[in-house]
Parts: sequence; structure tokens; C-alpha cells
Amino acid sequence: MNNIDLMNYWIESANEDYNVMNVLFSNKKNNYCLFFGQMVIEKLLKALYAKNNKEIPYAPKTHDLLYLAEKINLELTEEQEAILNEITTFNLSTRYDDYKRAFYNKCTDEYTEEQMVKIKEVKLWLEKMLEEKK
Repeated sequence: MNNIDLMNYWIESANEDYNVMNVLFSNKKNNYCLFFGQMVIEKLLKALYAKNNKEIPYAPKTHDLLYLAEKINLELTEEQEAILNEITTFNLSTRYDDYKRAFYNKCTDEYTEEQMVKIKEVKLWLEKMLEEKK
């Protein structure tokens, strides 16, 4: 698979996950909603990685959004770093039993809505970069 095909694969998958995120929120499955939100951002970062790496387009196998952003050489503000770090925790918090209960309790409707706004903002920012010089 060449880098553009791989980029498109990640974009399509991220869009599917974004739709799932919204369905989960409407069904009050807030913790899983945010898990899918994390996957949206992860996949868009991997799409950017593929876009920018013709020779070896396969991104590192990690869920750490800040690490992926560093591998793409994104210049981030402190606020963007904090947002990516927070979103990264949504992956870990739904995967491991010892984190699940605490995360479930943290995911009130208000908290989840706030995080969904951040996810959407990051998604739009990454999509803009993906569209540039495609």
C-alpha cells in the first residue's frame, strides 16, 4: 500500500469512528464515546504520518497521541500538548479494568461534551493539514 492509499484508509476509518463516537454519546455510553474519540485523533495522526512519509508510511504502533505528533514534527502549543495528552488517556482508561470504574465516573455528560468539542477541534485541524497539498 502506498502512502496515499494508507492515508486514505486512516481517514476513512477515523470518519467511521467519529460517527460511532456520536452514536455512543447519544446512547449515554460516554466512556466508550471518548474511547472512540481518541481513536479518531490517533487515526488522523497516522494518516498525516503516512502522507508525510512516502518511503515508509506505516506509523509507529502506539496510542500515544503526543508521541505520534512528535513523529510527524507537528509544532504544538502547550495547550495542544495538554489536549492530546488528555485525549490519549481515553484509550487507556477504557481498556484496563482498574481504570474503567474511575473513568466511567469521570465521564459525566458535561465532561464528555467538553471533551467532544476538543476532539472535534483537533479533528478539523488535522483534516485541514491532510487536505493541504494532497
